[in-house]
Amino acid sequence: MGVTDPPPRKPSTAALFVRIPARQARQLDRAAFELKLPKQQLVTHLLERYVDPDSPQSLRALGASEKRPGALTVDASTMTVGHHSFRPAESEVLTAQEVAELLQVELSTVLELSAGGKLPGRELAGQWRFSRAAVLRWLEGGSA
Repeated sequence: MGVTDPPPRKPSTAALFVRIPARQARQLDRAAFELKLPKQQLVTHLLERYVDPDSPQSLRALGASEKRPGALTVDASTMTVGHHSFRPAESEVLTAQEVAELLQVELSTVLELSAGGKLPGRELAGQWRFSRAAVLRWLEGGSA
């Protein structure tokens, strides 16, 4: 009879409920979607990487960001930089499949909502096209 290792334990967790500005919430949603990571894992990674309450330098960097909202001092020499296509979100045009991925629903749901006039979009030459900004406003409960 062989000896087996016990299964690895999951780290203990604590609930965290926060309200953040809508723009940053959308950024978190998009980052989690693009990285295919749960938001919990993404936030945990960011905290591990950038917040060290035992380091005066780390706390100074966070304090500086409080004085300038939206700013965070990051040492670029430790960052992995990828690539991104920079286009204003307001002018970005999406296909029905891209909207389905953004909303995390089936393509048939997007087509049904669009055809019924519930989801803002336009049919061009038999193909649906959507403004990312209009879809996000619709998702937030705003006007189409």
